[in-house]
Amino acid sequence: MNLYVLPAGPIQTNAYLLTAPELGEAVLIDAPGGIWTQIQPLLAKDKCELVELWLTHGHWDHTQGAAEVVSETGAKVRAHSDDQVLIETPEVMKAFMDRRIVLEPVKVDAWVEQGEELDVLGGTFEVRHVPGHCPGNVLFYNAVMQSAFVGDALFRGSIGRTDLPGGDFDQLEQAIREQIYSLPDETKVYPGHGPATTVGVERSTNPYVRG
Repeated sequence: MNLYVLPAGPIQTNAYLLTAPELGEAVLIDAPGGIWTQIQPLLAKDKCELVELWLTHGHWDHTQGAAEVVSETGAKVRAHSDDQVLIETPEVMKAFMDRRIVLEPVKVDAWVEQGEELDVLGGTFEVRHVPGHCPGNVLFYNAVMQSAFVGDALFRGSIGRTDLPGGDFDQLEQAIREQIYSLPDETKVYPGHGPATTVGVERSTNPYVRG
């Protein structure tokens, strides 16, 4: 399985493209603006079809490019139902985003739940609900890859902001401890912005939430 880290959009939001050339399939985690132009050549290079798009949460910078990706590929969209309003009626986010940004609604094909296992690309990804930054923030964890794609719940040396609608610091702190810090120390944490880190490093050094 190949992993491509692809910052895109107005505030450099990380998208993650996972490809399995031996199966001819790929999964995209999050879809910032303009991401289609980045993933199209990679899909062609690896001879893969994008079969699914997973949204870690519904904030505009993670969904801006989703409609284009779905239109171009027909990928199945998965997300958590607590962010249904943000994803399917994105105009509700106008109050806390640049009004020049145009968002198109995206239809979610399957709502993911805490503890659900997604069998794709020859592997299994566990869904964990990590609210607090956004009500529907989830992570996708693959034990074989030793990797967790966590959205905006946790960053290297920081955490997701909790001052936006639906944010709650106490909820985020508890979710990080229960859903992220409970993963093995060596687990790579791939956040929605910035560089990757590990569970062990953040549990012992993160100034906002210690394990």
